[in-house]
Amino acid sequence: MSIRISAQSVKELRNKTGAGMMDCKKALQASDGNIPIAIENLRKKGLASADKKMSRIATEGIIESYIHAGSKIGVLVELNCETDFVARRVEFQKLSRDIAMQIAACPSVVYVNTNDIPKHIIDSETKIELGKEDISKKPKDIREKIVDGRIEKRLKEMALFNQPFIRNTDITIEELVKNHISLLGENIQVRRFQKFILGEGMEKKEENFKNEVSDMLEQS
Repeated sequence: MSIRISAQSVKELRNKTGAGMMDCKKALQASDGNIPIAIENLRKKGLASADKKMSRIATEGIIESYIHAGSKIGVLVELNCETDFVARRVEFQKLSRDIAMQIAACPSVVYVNTNDIPKHIIDSETKIELGKEDISKKPKDIREKIVDGRIEKRLKEMALFNQPFIRNTDITIEELVKNHISLLGENIQVRRFQKFILGEGMEKKEENFKNEVSDMLEQS
């Protein structure tokens, strides 16, 4: 006998994952109403499905713009999908908006994913880490392991896809995109983005845009 699943539970799971209503109901039934287990199962299913679609050509989509409150920071991001039909979907347009806000909130993010980071940047970061005094007296093999770990962390800080989603820190931006690939049934790619900061390159006081964006989300 299958467990009775309430509409409220289905809605809660959908809000947390972005999955379809029927998929949420089936996941809750399979997990006996346990939402964390249902989330994990949906995530595995969604990521597997998304991985198969990510090799497909995506040339449609939209260019989203976001101007942060106070007009001191702006973002343009190109989000691609396979058809104009999906590009007009509310879910796709909300995704593009969320990604643009995420970029505005992450001052260290410069690339879409770690594979986009040029070799000379990696070499430069490695040279900096190797020259730090706190590891200078350690054995070579230990020093190399420490540097490798620090470089991996640094590269993730620079990549959009590795950032925790500001609206739900339980998932990364990569997982968010893959969830929407599963939801909308098409390949979705963040092709490129550009961030504009008022007075960039000029001497000015530091602004914590990440905290500002987070505060704005809490108020909305």
